[in-house]
Amino acid sequence: MSRTPSAKRRRLSPPEANGAASPPSADHQSSFFSSAAKWNLEQDYEQRPRKLKGKQKENGRLPIRTTEGWIEQKPAAEEVKEEEDTDSFFGTASEGEDEIKTEEVVEEEPKVSSRQQILEAKEELARIASLLNEDPEEHIEALNTLAQIAASDNATVRKLALATQVAVFQNLIPGYRIRPLSEDSMNEKVSKEVRKLRAFEQKLVSCYQAYVQELAKLAKSGGNAPPGTSTGLASVAIGCACSLLIAVPHFNFRGELLKVLVGKLSTKRVDDDFAKCRETLETLFQNDEDGNTSLDAVTMLTKMMKARDYNVDESVLNTFLHLRLLHMFSLKASYNSVDKPEQQYTGKKIKEKREFRTKRQRKVLKERKVIEKEMQEADAVISHEERDRIQAETLKMVFVAYFRILKARSQKLMGAVLEGLAKYAHLINQDFFGDILEALRELITQAELWTSAEDEDDEASDNEDEDETSARNVTRESLLCVITAFALMQGQDGATATSALKLDLGFFVTHLYRTLYPVSLNPDIERSSKSLHLPDPHAPDSLPQKNKVNVQTTIVLLIRSLSSALLPASAIRAVPPVRLAAFCKQLMTASLQLPEKSSVAMLGLMNQVTKIHGKKLGALWNTEERRGDGAFDPMTAEFEGSNPFATTIWEGELLRLHYSPTVKDAVLGIEKNVHETR
Repeated sequence: MSRTPSAKRRRLSPPEANGAASPPSADHQSSFFSSAAKWNLEQDYEQRPRKLKGKQKENGRLPIRTTEGWIEQKPAAEEVKEEEDTDSFFGTASEGEDEIKTEEVVEEEPKVSSRQQILEAKEELARIASLLNEDPEEHIEALNTLAQIAASDNATVRKLALATQVAVFQNLIPGYRIRPLSEDSMNEKVSKEVRKLRAFEQKLVSCYQAYVQELAKLAKSGGNAPPGTSTGLASVAIGCACSLLIAVPHFNFRGELLKVLVGKLSTKRVDDDFAKCRETLETLFQNDEDGNTSLDAVTMLTKMMKARDYNVDESVLNTFLHLRLLHMFSLKASYNSVDKPEQQYTGKKIKEKREFRTKRQRKVLKERKVIEKEMQEADAVISHEERDRIQAETLKMVFVAYFRILKARSQKLMGAVLEGLAKYAHLINQDFFGDILEALRELITQAELWTSAEDEDDEASDNEDEDETSARNVTRESLLCVITAFALMQGQDGATATSALKLDLGFFVTHLYRTLYPVSLNPDIERSSKSLHLPDPHAPDSLPQKNKVNVQTTIVLLIRSLSSALLPASAIRAVPPVRLAAFCKQLMTASLQLPEKSSVAMLGLMNQVTKIHGKKLGALWNTEERRGDGAFDPMTAEFEGSNPFATTIWEGELLRLHYSPTVKDAVLGIEKNVHETR
C-alpha cells in the first residue's frame, strides 16, 4: 500500500528569536510520521462509545397488527435503564449504593393485592386437586405443593389450603392402614406395579403425617383469632381434624387427631369448636363397629379427666352415653374386672351326630375354610370374641371414671354420672351392687338435707349454700339414684340377688313416695335442654336459672322411677297392695297439678298399673268396698303409715272435666280396667 498522508497536519511554529525552545530534530519527525501512518482513525471512531437519543434506540419488540394497521410497541423501561447505566460516565459505584439500589428494586416489584392472591390460590388449589383426583399415583408429588401453599402468609389462603387438603386426603386414603416400610423392604426386588404402589403409599403417609402435625400445632397455638370467634386458623384446624376423624377413623395417626379433640374438650370455655369436637366424638361412638376407635377415645378422655381432677364440663362425660356397647355387649363388669362368657364345648362331635364326608369333600371344605379366613383378614372382619374383648375394656374404663367421680362427690358431674350409671346399670357385676347402693343412699340423704335447708327461713344457711344449690338439681339427682337402684336388679334373678346380697330397695321406694308432691308442683317438669324458655323476670340477676337437664326431662325420670317401683320386670317380686294403693292415690292427686302432656303420661302409667293390679286396687274406686279404718294421711313420710285404703280416688271425677280430650279418655280407660278386673 502507498503511504497516504493525513488530511490535516498541524504545522510547527518557527522557533522564537530569543532561542527559548530548540527546534525538533529530523530523527524525531521521521519516527512520528512513521507511527502516524499506522493509525486507523475510522475504526477508532467506530468503536468509540456514544450516546443516542431515545427515538434512535433499537426496539427489540415486534409490531402489533390491529384493525387500524401495524403499530410499533414502545421499548421496555428496563432496557432504557440498562442502556443509560452503560452510557453513564460514572460506571462504578460504591457497595453501599449497590445495596440501596437492590433494595429499591425489590420494593418496586409489582405487588399483588390480597384479593388477587386469594383468586390465584383458588385456581391453583382447584387445578392440583383435579390432578390428584384424576391420577393420584402420577401426581402424588402435588401434595408437597399443597403443603407449600398452606404455609402462605395470607391467612385466607392458608384456610383454603387446609380445607383442600382434607378433601384430597379423604379421596386418596384407602380403606386400610398403611404399614411403614423399612429400607430393606423398599430395596427388595418386586414388580414395577408393586414398587409404584409402595412409593405412592409411603408418600401419602408421610404427607398425611406432616398435615396432621400441622393441624395439631395450629389447634394448640390457638391461631390469631380473638376469644369468642370461630374464624381463626385454630377453628379451621379443629374442623379439619373432626372431618378426617369421621371420614377415615381407621387410617394411620388416629391418635394424633383424637388428641386435638380431647385437648379442646379439656378447656373450660364452651364455644362452637368445643361443641363441634363433642358432636364428633358422639358421632364416632355411634358409627364405630369394631370398637377400636371408641376404646382409644375413651382411654384418652378418662386420662384427661383424671389429670384435670375431673374439672371438666358436664357434656364431656355425657359422650359416654352414645357408646354402642349398650346394644352389642352382653357381659357384666365392674371397675376392675369383667365376667367371662361361658366356655362352649369345642371338642369332637359325638359319633352319631357327625356328618359323613368323603375324602374329596373334606379336602374341598378345608380349602374353602382357608379361603374364607384369607377373605376375612383382607376385609378386616373382627370376630365376636375380639369385639367383646374390646368393648369389655371400654366398659371398664367408663366404670372407672364413673366410680371415681361418685367417690369424689363432684357436684358438677354428679347428674351426668348418675345418668350414665342408670343407663349401664344392667352391665354392672353383682359383686359391686352393695357399694353402689350405699353411695346412692348417701346421695339421696344429702339431697333431702338440701331440700330441708331450702324450706327453712335461715338466711345464713341460704347465703352459704346459694352457689352450690344453684349448680345442682337435687330432684333430678335423687330420681336418677332411684332409677339406678332399680336398674341394677334388671336382668338379674331378683330372689337370688336379694337373698345372697341382702339388698333392700325400700329406702328408695320411700324416698320416691315423698318426692311425688314436690315434683308435681315443679313448673319446669317438662323443660328439656332444647326447650325455649324465657327467664324469670322476678329472679335476681345474681341467680340465673340454668337448665341442668341433659338427656331426659324430669317427668320422664319420674315415670321411669315409678314404672320400676310399681311394674317390676320380674314376676317373682310381687308388689305389696299397700304400696300400690298409696302410690295410685298420690299419682291421681298429682295429675291434677301437672301440665297436659305430663298428666297424660301419668295417667298412662296408671292405666298399666290398673290393668295388671286391678283386683288389688278396686276398693279405691268403690266407697262401699272400703276396707281401711281410720283416716288417710297424705302428708306422711312413709307410704305404710298413710292408710291408703281408708280413702277413695275422687280425683277421676275432676279429671273427667279436663279441657284435654286425651286426659278424659285416659281416665275412662282407668275406670274401665278397674271394673273389668273386679
